[in-house]
Amino acid sequence: MITFKKVSVGLLITVIATAIFGFTGPGDDLLGKLVDQLYKWRAEHPQEKVYLHLDKPYYAVGDDIWFKAYVTIGSKHQLSAYSEILNVDLIGEDDSVKRSIKLPLTSGIAYGDFALPDTMQDGNYRIRAYTNWMRNAGDAYFYDKTITISKGIGNTVFTRTEYTYGEQNGKQKVNALINFTDANGSPYAGNEVSYRVELNGKTVSKGKGLTNDKGDLTASFLNTTPNPAATGNIIANIKLIDKKLITKVVPIKAVSAKVDVQFFPESGTLVNDAGSKVAFKAVGADGLGVDVKGTVVDDQNQTVATFNSTHLGMGVFNLTPMSGKTYKAHVIFADGSTADFNLPKAVDNAYVLNIDNSADDNVVAKILPGSGIAQSTTAAGSLMLVAQSSGEIYYAAKSSDNSKTFRAVIPKSKFPSGIVQFTLFSASGEPLNERVVFIQNPDHLKLSVSAPKQQFAPREKVTISLNAKDKDDKPIIGSFSASVIDLSKVPVDETTEESIFSNILLSSDLKGYIEKPGYYFADQSAKTKADLDVLMLTQGYRRFEWKQVINDTFPPVVYQPEKTLQVTGHLKTFGGKPVPNGKVTLFTTAGGVFILDTIADAQGKFTFNNLVFRDSIRFVVQARTAKDRKNLEIELDNIAPQAVGKNKNAADIQINVSDGRSVYLQNSKKLFNEQVKYGIGNHTIVLKEVVVKDTRTTAVKHSSNLNGAGNADQVLTYKDLENMGGNLSNILQGRLLGVQFRGGKPYSTRGGGPMQIVVDGIYMEPDYLDNIVVSDIASIEVLRSVGNTAIYGFRGGGGVLVITTKRGDEGSVYNRYAPGVVTYSPKGYYKAREFYSPQYDGPKTNAQMQDLRSTIYWNPKIITDKDGNASMSFFNADAKGTYRVIIEGIDADGNLGRQVFKYKVE
Repeated sequence: MITFKKVSVGLLITVIATAIFGFTGPGDDLLGKLVDQLYKWRAEHPQEKVYLHLDKPYYAVGDDIWFKAYVTIGSKHQLSAYSEILNVDLIGEDDSVKRSIKLPLTSGIAYGDFALPDTMQDGNYRIRAYTNWMRNAGDAYFYDKTITISKGIGNTVFTRTEYTYGEQNGKQKVNALINFTDANGSPYAGNEVSYRVELNGKTVSKGKGLTNDKGDLTASFLNTTPNPAATGNIIANIKLIDKKLITKVVPIKAVSAKVDVQFFPESGTLVNDAGSKVAFKAVGADGLGVDVKGTVVDDQNQTVATFNSTHLGMGVFNLTPMSGKTYKAHVIFADGSTADFNLPKAVDNAYVLNIDNSADDNVVAKILPGSGIAQSTTAAGSLMLVAQSSGEIYYAAKSSDNSKTFRAVIPKSKFPSGIVQFTLFSASGEPLNERVVFIQNPDHLKLSVSAPKQQFAPREKVTISLNAKDKDDKPIIGSFSASVIDLSKVPVDETTEESIFSNILLSSDLKGYIEKPGYYFADQSAKTKADLDVLMLTQGYRRFEWKQVINDTFPPVVYQPEKTLQVTGHLKTFGGKPVPNGKVTLFTTAGGVFILDTIADAQGKFTFNNLVFRDSIRFVVQARTAKDRKNLEIELDNIAPQAVGKNKNAADIQINVSDGRSVYLQNSKKLFNEQVKYGIGNHTIVLKEVVVKDTRTTAVKHSSNLNGAGNADQVLTYKDLENMGGNLSNILQGRLLGVQFRGGKPYSTRGGGPMQIVVDGIYMEPDYLDNIVVSDIASIEVLRSVGNTAIYGFRGGGGVLVITTKRGDEGSVYNRYAPGVVTYSPKGYYKAREFYSPQYDGPKTNAQMQDLRSTIYWNPKIITDKDGNASMSFFNADAKGTYRVIIEGIDADGNLGRQVFKYKVE
């Protein structure tokens, strides 16, 4: 056995070739090739990760989501300078992007926010973050977190749902008991409810009924889809006493109570006469772990092992299969029911790669042969064991020539904290076995958080001090973010919340769903470490495959790291031929005149680099040939937006969004009323009575209306505009109710400035209207009432015109209006807002207004000095109780830190 530290590739190969058991020969050439190929893969595919520190674990409509992004690269988790732009999306339950922002990265750091308008619907949302470079590895490795957004403002109906399951005529039957109450928990009794059930996007059932005296209604349906694991929603409409109809959407996470149990032999295969660990995982139809127990019996019905799940349906037992025998597991579920599952068939000619990771200081690796190999007299050559993390080899060893067993004791200090992949290779370089382990070294930052006292008064100024040191107690300069929340309003399950450790070290490297990843880091006890090892046995690791690395069949690089905002394209003749050396001008009049010029190359390609512009600005690109003629076409290069797939963390979806959040929602409503009272914030006044004159919905395909397609005060479609010529403002004059045009700009008769123009989701200047060709328009939605414009915030103050163009290309964000001229609205940088923290020692602060904040303080820009020190000051809110300070961050060497500090407000 031999170990080695990271060195240059040439030196590494020399060390391996001359020092492993003193053996030199063809096997060393193979190991050198593995190192070479892995180095090449790492150089061409460096791994970036994104973690977002959110100010709190859940939100309410009307809140702000504050976050800081940490983008790291490589096995040491150092802050990345590879990408300089980060994309962050807020995604709804329907898997559509509700808000998308682009943030500039400075040394791997960015911060931003999402404002949640009062008019948005409650439900399960997702926050997704990624760099353009990360798209090459697929969205499985994006930061993707499910968050619940509850609604207290204007919400008069709350639901709680319980599901039971059965079968009817061979179909899965679901019984949903839906309870309807008001904000105080009083039941809606005797109310009419109609509902429809949608599974996988299709309506499978409809029904109606009356709630009983407890406010309950049972909605029963059959899963008539071919998918036994279908998911969907129950859309229920309840009629209140005032005849008002309220719609509630209840998620359906499962259509059966079926539990699937899978078994995972250590290193991949059960091997006869070689003892190994066998991990198992029991998962319900809703994707969550289910506790089970049972026995393993052979084909003679003799018990050979017993097992119990130890955490979230996972557990492990030992088994030594015998040649000629088969095995099955007799599983007992929590309700007493049973089921039998066949274990994988054992083989003779294979190895078991056994890793013991239970000790604090060392990892013990054993290679055990199966009966066929142990009894063979044929020379097999040397076995090679390689351990890598994020493309860097930290350990390599080779067995003695033709040895059939192997044992190595490896210090954990050789490895970085995180996932390490051990792979056993044959003498010919064939990957035989794989085992991933999680290394938890004491290499995290030591953060000391303190305050001058442990108890403060409401609205008293608090100063929090931070000192950061590395594992050797040396002060470090690091970047940190801090959140302070009021636990009386925002209760937190500290044992399961996400952290910078659980994300960067664990979930960002694994495909598939991980239930409660924060559990493994909240308390690093012997049990949590053992449970984490079982997770490694059941979850697997697929950042790359060794066969691809060895055979040099790397996946192609499609997406390049974004360094700056840019506008690029090609000049072509109307026949499609390149126009070389053309003159190209980029200009905009928004916020002042901005003009840039460039010359296209011999292939007609042009580039405007190093641009800095705000989100949704409108550019005009104008081009001429080298002879100053405009008879050419401009074809801009568009990066297609990242598609939204199914939620990989769908098991985290909450059926009862507001469950257990009554205190939080009541405070949210009080805060809303207080801000409206003093004219603070941008809020919608919820009308007490709404008279619906027409319930017909106009279908508007591809609409970007934030209220939902067709939810407008008036809708015109292309049919209303047929055979009309001239400027669009002249055509619309008199056709839009409550809208007047002055100088080509639309104004609402309700008052205010010009109406906001939104074309295909892009915010345009008010004078842009007459640049649109009428024949390109698919629909125009007029938003004038408060209920329809509030979601647009300050942009909707004068009303909004949502214009949707006819679609030939879904990804198009520019339009041609004349030869040699196009308008272009790329996504620019979002300017992050500053968190407002009242200063009660200042004369301008409104001391009469109640301070009902749940997030007391948020600061994403904390930098420690050369002595490792930093401090922050803020004022408490009015509420008494326990306040919780969370500080997370990273230093230049990639060492991670997290600390929780609490103090009392009395």
